[in-house]
Amino acid sequence: MGRNRLPQPKSSAYITPEGASRLRQELDYLWRVKRPQVTQAVSEAAAQGDRSENAEYIYGKKQLREIDRRIRFLQKRLDALVIVDRAPTDSTRIYFGAWVRLETDHGETVEYRIVGPDEFDLEKGLISIDSPLARALLKKTTDDEVSLALPRGRTLYTVLEVRYSPFDRVD
Repeated sequence: MGRNRLPQPKSSAYITPEGASRLRQELDYLWRVKRPQVTQAVSEAAAQGDRSENAEYIYGKKQLREIDRRIRFLQKRLDALVIVDRAPTDSTRIYFGAWVRLETDHGETVEYRIVGPDEFDLEKGLISIDSPLARALLKKTTDDEVSLALPRGRTLYTVLEVRYSPFDRVD
């Protein structure tokens, strides 16, 4: 990888309170724990003498750059994010933060929560609002059907349930 990287596609600025908390914890950990540890290791490696052939020093500096890059990213991203902490007024429809239980055309039942792109985790059932499935589900309600083209072919989903826990309901 060179310095000339293509810019990341613009992602949604929404995040759940839990996701924002995890990003803040990561930022705090990097700033207060990890960066001082790596800085100390680089300082100790630099004290050993010739830096041009000192693998510990070179690796430490590289690791420090990566930590600083992540810190800058997190600071900018946290400033730009919109924390969504309430359910929509129409809680029968699928919007950001919804837990959605779906049935596939094969009879399989799956459950997902629509979250921000910074917090998706498919193993936990968290899908990004920018994903094709979430985009197709937006504004749907119980018993609606959604057809989605997947690499293995078209799949039909039926919405079985929409809920917004742990959000408070806004009326």
